[in-house]
Amino acid sequence: MKPILPAIVIAQFFCTSVWFAGNAIMGDVARQLHLEPSYLAHLTSSVQLGFIAGTLIFAILSVADRFSPVKVFFCCAMIAAVINLGASLNSINTTSLIICRFATGFFLAGIYPVGMKIASDHYRQGLGKSLGFLVGALVLGTAFPHFLKSMTAGLPYKHVIYGTSILSALGGCAMLSLVPDGPDRKQGQKLNFSRFLDGFSNPKFRAAAFGYFGHMWELYAFWVFVPVFLAAYKDHYPATDLNIPLLSFLIIAVGSLSCVASGYLSQKFGPKRTATIALLTSGICCVVSPLFLFANAMIAFIIFLFVWSMAVIADSPLFSTLVAQNASAETKGSALTIVNSIGFAITIVSIQLVTALRTAANAQYIYMILAAGPVLGLIALMRQKTSPC
Repeated sequence: MKPILPAIVIAQFFCTSVWFAGNAIMGDVARQLHLEPSYLAHLTSSVQLGFIAGTLIFAILSVADRFSPVKVFFCCAMIAAVINLGASLNSINTTSLIICRFATGFFLAGIYPVGMKIASDHYRQGLGKSLGFLVGALVLGTAFPHFLKSMTAGLPYKHVIYGTSILSALGGCAMLSLVPDGPDRKQGQKLNFSRFLDGFSNPKFRAAAFGYFGHMWELYAFWVFVPVFLAAYKDHYPATDLNIPLLSFLIIAVGSLSCVASGYLSQKFGPKRTATIALLTSGICCVVSPLFLFANAMIAFIIFLFVWSMAVIADSPLFSTLVAQNASAETKGSALTIVNSIGFAITIVSIQLVTALRTAANAQYIYMILAAGPVLGLIALMRQKTSPC
């Protein structure tokens, strides 16, 4: 692994820590503002909506292809760090909190997909392995606010906000100072408002994109509801001693290891085959979830969540690899960005659907509907008879 990749990975980890900062402090904010538990889904969806809006605009304007992706990453990291601080204001209310999270998500559009674009410009060979590390960094960044929350227990929740904003600023500076634009970068020329959709005319690109969309139906819903799984289990078995913030961090963070592992496995078996196995495994986890979520066996319950967490994210870097490999060099950044935009739009539907349908009576079974994403993703991959590997 060359020195540039660790710098990209660390910058991605630091900057994406602002993504779930609102979720980690949701309990404190809910108590302060007297909110209903369902507000968690709205708070998460506001970040996702911001990210969708940002990626759509970035794709239409071909921002990552027309301008230096390293400078785009730096600017967005600094802006996201400042906006994230808005959640720590004493005068914060439900409306302004939603706006802050939306704006944070908007500028994350210049961090996550742009980071993948930077990596793909440096690592044409072994891209699956490189993106495995990069998506692993996203997973750690996503989980890290829960870790900060567990480590600052007893302190005001604002420390989580301060910490993630500082990390985002440091990540942006690291990218700007340590990573040049890659040798495979081809600058997009004049603005074309529909060029970002060109990839969908390629059957291999479509198969990879639709596989990714099925994966996204499940992924963020799982991440959002990990603390809910743990809290529900604790309510069901009051004698159970669970450190929910720390366990949430560990369960989500373990997915970073599976991203790295799947990246290495893709070099031997190919990204399509490896992604298919991971997607099938996570779909099975959805289907069998009722057997574990309220099982009177805490160790089995926790082990199951770790297994599900590893399966649910392992295919992510591989789908991004397939998308990047099957897009033209001039539109690679926009292709990654628009696929992200659509994928994250799907996450809102799944999160809101589970929230709307979940009741005390069906809490053990409701997460089976997340299997719909893996099933549709697998169909898309299998229909593409010519392997996009």
